[in-house]
Amino acid sequence: MTTVTVNDQDYYDFCLFLEAQCGIVLGDNKQYLVRSRLSPLIRHFGLQSLSDLLQLTLTGRNRELRVAAIDAMTTNETLWFRDTYPYTVLAEKVLPELAANRRPLKIWSAASSSGQEPYSMAMTILEQQLKRPGLLPNIQITATDISQTMLDMCREGVYDQLALSRGLSPERRKMFFESHLSGGMQVNQRVKQLVKFRPQNLKDSYVLLGKFDVIFCRNVLIYFSAETKIKVLNQLATSLNPGGYLFLGASESLTGLCDRFEMVRCNPGIIYKLK
Repeated sequence: MTTVTVNDQDYYDFCLFLEAQCGIVLGDNKQYLVRSRLSPLIRHFGLQSLSDLLQLTLTGRNRELRVAAIDAMTTNETLWFRDTYPYTVLAEKVLPELAANRRPLKIWSAASSSGQEPYSMAMTILEQQLKRPGLLPNIQITATDISQTMLDMCREGVYDQLALSRGLSPERRKMFFESHLSGGMQVNQRVKQLVKFRPQNLKDSYVLLGKFDVIFCRNVLIYFSAETKIKVLNQLATSLNPGGYLFLGASESLTGLCDRFEMVRCNPGIIYKLK
């Protein structure tokens, strides 16, 4: 019989491990999250308890388990066109402004999770190209995540009916998806060709990714300590071209963390421009 309770010491040790590996801070009262996310791994790896799983993860002797535990704790569900306004601002303000520079544009979706964010960006770009032919001829989206499992799923681009129902209009489903043997639908090649998926831990260096004109790092900072937020924000600033834009989540702010951006009010929403 498997045991899915977690004692205080195991929980504390795992919290330290998770923060060291990927910057996520769980806090004192998230034992339920550890139980719900990691319990399915107990049977998969032939273990007897959550305590056994946590201790084996911490020792690092089973690399597959270690990766699976990090994947489970860093995977978050997301929506198509989440919060709406970032994509409206991208389409109506940011892309036309940057297109005036007459050079290829690079966009980064940091912590892209299950792929809805970068694919929503790609659909936004394709819609704008139809409305304004020739304005945006060369755009590339780089999407990154710490989870290799998520990246593999994103590259496949197949979504079930529940995922498709969360923020995706019937018009966009018809225009940008095709039927798949699984019973779900797959992002079509026009969308896929705009997005390249790569592994990236936001705690590590971003130098190899190059420079970007727009970075979406939305609903990620809320999981980090203040120290990690400061490090990540400064690295994001360094990764932007002059005049580039940073999009954060609706509940996230730069206040007291980074002074390298100026706030731009877009009505609705706020974005940040590199000084």
